[in-house]
Amino acid sequence: MQGESDTVDLTALSPGECREHLKQLIVNTALQFGDFTLASGKQSNYYIDCRPVVLSGEGAYCLARCIIDLLGEDDIGAVGGMAVGAVPIAGAVAAVAASMRIEMDAFYVRKEPKGHGMGRQVEGTLSGGTRVAMVEDTVTTGGSTLQAIEALKRECDVEIVTVVVMVDRQEGAAEAFAQAGHDYRAIFTVEDLGVIRNS
Repeated sequence: MQGESDTVDLTALSPGECREHLKQLIVNTALQFGDFTLASGKQSNYYIDCRPVVLSGEGAYCLARCIIDLLGEDDIGAVGGMAVGAVPIAGAVAAVAASMRIEMDAFYVRKEPKGHGMGRQVEGTLSGGTRVAMVEDTVTTGGSTLQAIEALKRECDVEIVTVVVMVDRQEGAAEAFAQAGHDYRAIFTVEDLGVIRNS
């Protein structure tokens, strides 16, 4: 456990400092170089697992601050995305926003509608016309987020303003979101993290 003298006062960081701190957390705890076989069967010279960052208090706080900063004056009423990856992110954003006196709730989208009770696929209180931002830790093609958006459109009368991700693997997500007509913002690309991708 870190001593108090080693602990960074996260609340004192500027938006730029918070982003840089988040970058270092990702590089130090989430990014590995080598020869990896991805779930798709594709070979990669790097692997990134952002769960250690997102599930740490320090990482969750810095990511939430970066997302809130990116959303700026967009008047977003709720943030969320596909379970399970977006759940801790949305919760952190809602909590940090509340500490900054910004009203911003969280929601999440199940992979499938619930098999009992109300049978919902979207969990969270979303009133009609709410302006929402979709969030995710990493994206490759953007497919799961686009599925979450479709489910959200089916169940809720909301306005999807933007998609915000922590790390873009630069393998087609930006193009997919653009083709679907969605604004898209990435805090980092893998190249920002020092990755030179396989050609």
